Amino acid sequence: MSTNSNLPSFHTFDPILNDPLEIIPAILSSLGGDHTELKKASPLSRDIQNLKEGIEPVFDPATILYLSIGELDSEGRRGGPIDSSSGKERLGRFPYGDGNIVTYLLENTREKGDMTILHDLLSKLSDGLSEENLGELGFREGFGGLTLLGWLNRREVSELRSAIRSGRWEVLSEEPLDGGVDYAFRLLLAMLRSAQRKRCGVLMRRHS
Repeated sequence: MSTNSNLPSFHTFDPILNDPLEIIPAILSSLGGDHTELKKASPLSRDIQNLKEGIEPVFDPATILYLSIGELDSEGRRGGPIDSSSGKERLGRFPYGDGNIVTYLLENTREKGDMTILHDLLSKLSDGLSEENLGELGFREGFGGLTLLGWLNRREVSELRSAIRSGRWEVLSEEPLDGGVDYAFRLLLAMLRSAQRKRCGVLMRRHS
């Protein structure tokens, strides 16, 4: 498979336990100084637990979301990655365009028949936290270059894996990388399988 090696960004797939849609209302309340519900939803996050009632947080919405949905151990430390170090590198630096493996799949596959969930879930994973798709401003770009792209909850992890394995999709004839779609789906399936074993959702982030 030929490659384009000029890749400006790296992408990671983090394990998450809370669904952003369920926790964003608590974040909006927290931005006004009411942290009660957010603390209930994120009991292991030290940063969240240290918020003072009646005082607005110093964090922006995207950073609060990142702090409140991640998989944490009993001491508030982030759990290990979904995939192995080698898998993380291959997923994060897909050898084409801006390095976004999910965008590559969306641009170079076509769903067959009544299949729609494949592209719906790929789009949610790669762009679900944009203002256009989420309907809320400020949950994409955060402090220190944090960029949250999208997510899948636990149920959707299973649904996307099943959709990929169904074979109800085809590669576009103009695909730029020979075998690129098959390679990308293999990498994505390995990550989704690991997420299922960990019983977690997935958050996709970009690092510039």
